[in-house]
Amino acid sequence: MHQVLQNLRDGSTEVADVPAPALRRGHLLIRSHVTLVSAGTERMLVEFGKANLLQKARQQPDKVRMVLEKIRTDGLTTTLDAVRSKLDQPLALGYCNVGTVIGVGPGVTGFELGDRVASNGKHAEVVAVPVNLCAKIPAEVGDEAAAFTVLAAIGLQGIRLVQPTLGEAVVVTGLGLIGLITVQLLRAHGCRVLGIDFDPAKLALARSYGAQTVDLSKGEDPVAAAQAFSRGRGVDAVIITASSKSNEPVSQAAHMCRKRGRIVLVGVTGLELSRADFYEKELSFQVSCSYGPGRYDPSYEERGNDYPVGFVRWTEQRNFEAVLDMMASGALQLQPLVSHRYPIAEAETAYGVLGGGVPSLGIVLDYGRGEEMADHLIRRHIPLPVATTVREAPAADADRNAVAFIGAGNYAGRVLIPAFAKAGARLHTVVTANGVGSVHFGKKFGFSHASTDTSAVLRDPAVGSVVIATQHASHAELTFKALRRGKHVFVEKPLCLTMEELQTIEKAHAEQTVYGAPPVLMVGFNRRFAPQVQKIHQLLAGVREPKSFVMTVNAGAIPADHWTQDPQAGGGRLIGEACHFVDLLRFLAGAPIVGHQLTAVGNVAGVGIRSDRISFTLSFADGSFGTVHYLANGHKSFPKERLEVFAAGRVLALDNFRKLRGYGWPGFAKMNLWSQDKGQAACAQAFMRAARGEAPPPIPAEEIFEVARVTLELDASV
Repeated sequence: MHQVLQNLRDGSTEVADVPAPALRRGHLLIRSHVTLVSAGTERMLVEFGKANLLQKARQQPDKVRMVLEKIRTDGLTTTLDAVRSKLDQPLALGYCNVGTVIGVGPGVTGFELGDRVASNGKHAEVVAVPVNLCAKIPAEVGDEAAAFTVLAAIGLQGIRLVQPTLGEAVVVTGLGLIGLITVQLLRAHGCRVLGIDFDPAKLALARSYGAQTVDLSKGEDPVAAAQAFSRGRGVDAVIITASSKSNEPVSQAAHMCRKRGRIVLVGVTGLELSRADFYEKELSFQVSCSYGPGRYDPSYEERGNDYPVGFVRWTEQRNFEAVLDMMASGALQLQPLVSHRYPIAEAETAYGVLGGGVPSLGIVLDYGRGEEMADHLIRRHIPLPVATTVREAPAADADRNAVAFIGAGNYAGRVLIPAFAKAGARLHTVVTANGVGSVHFGKKFGFSHASTDTSAVLRDPAVGSVVIATQHASHAELTFKALRRGKHVFVEKPLCLTMEELQTIEKAHAEQTVYGAPPVLMVGFNRRFAPQVQKIHQLLAGVREPKSFVMTVNAGAIPADHWTQDPQAGGGRLIGEACHFVDLLRFLAGAPIVGHQLTAVGNVAGVGIRSDRISFTLSFADGSFGTVHYLANGHKSFPKERLEVFAAGRVLALDNFRKLRGYGWPGFAKMNLWSQDKGQAACAQAFMRAARGEAPPPIPAEEIFEVARVTLELDASV
């Protein structure tokens, strides 16, 4: 299917062929009729992409600070690689979609096949959208008008924050699409409206909707006009829908307002505010968040948990419904706002208009409204042009060497896939939920196929090994299914989230054979393969007495609502990340774990018990012990990972996988690296050698299950 993508590195836009998205729980699958290009947000994205690196840095100073901090801890090479990888990933554009429901995911109620819906779906022929971001379109509303639903909801949310009453005088600064819609909605509320802009054509449209206007291009004074408009009292409220780096729109709004007036920012402006402007009048200022309550809440948007209407009357979805009702009643006139129409195949031309000097308002992309579903629209598995640089494996080793990736997020694309390519894997298929990542990484690294169909890949006899790099909650099921299909499995940590899942995986692994032996099962415990850890292991091999390990992890804070902190989605950070260090100490001790004890930061001063502020001690069968301090309440300037080993009157200290020092070790003083190496390449190499039958599994399955079991027990003790 066709989808519009933007390259963040240079700002170029393309209509790419990508697999149709998978239908997921809580989602609708929608065949697009039309989509609307957002003249504000999407223009900013295009302009950002076209900017050079220095200009990009100036636009995002907070990201620059993060980069500098990463350089200090991880090194320049690692940081530059991460930045380049981020800019290299394509961005799927669009959030104003109208189409017909062609698939209803599990758990969805209130929608049926054939419903015509408005959603925040992308510019693509088929989109998968969470149910709470969709709304049915009344029969009286045409497709093009309905395409303005999301933009209208943005304007409506700003109005809800202003809380206008009948007869109030309200200024709308910036008469783009959202501004002109806001004018109409305010008029429907019974407000008197003053519109401000530089564009005479937009001002004329505002007047046709019943507003008075101020033409800034003629030098008209907006503050004076607002005073006259408000009969000398000052306006009751100002809604800023303009996009500007200047602080002037907010400053002007303050001067326009009466005492205790309200200002709501819907657009983007400078925010260097004058205290005096706000203090003397006791003005209120608020920034509006997109479509309304529920925005950026994963529980509402992704998991479909609606807010009770008795407590949250207006959510994103209910705002969508409200503006659609306004369209059906005729209170919103949107046809005059359409300035250009293009078929989806000519989207690049449309974005040329958006970024050029041609005046434009609403740019509509048309996908055709035929009832027939062409095959290319629903293909979930597409071939890719194989890069000439990809080393083809000999035919006899094709099955053993062929690898499919399920999941291709930032870590997989930046680290795992290059590591497997370097290890000589024949990259067969890459699978993602939406198809964009599968095509991008597929083309970049020379995969044969891009797909959104996990089941088809697991059934494919040509695939010998599967790499699972999805969100944690899916690891166990995918590992089980891959093992049952006789595949070798490399699963990014964690292996699973529950003891029941672990038992199921153990059983599946024991029951299967590949080429007469159990399938290779590997968890991405890369740290044991890091060159400096290998050196520590080598030095400890000659020590015959118990060892003591102290592992300090300055994990960094992650918001409590992040998916990794969710017990169902991510399992929490102990299971999701601290398992690395259970494995690392198990490897260095070289003996089974026979006991463990955990302490967590408790509920003091409102700080709830969390699995990212913990300390646990592991006891090993040989008398060794190791303590892991996994803490998210430290400072970023401190090394992220520090390992100290005390043994036989000697000490080893490893900082951030860059600097290793030995104290009292005969013949060894230090081993420093120019750039950080956490062992990912060596980890992939070891797995592929085992998958090809050239070496035994790099981590015995019993050890993998032991580490998983101990980690789950530790988490239960939290």
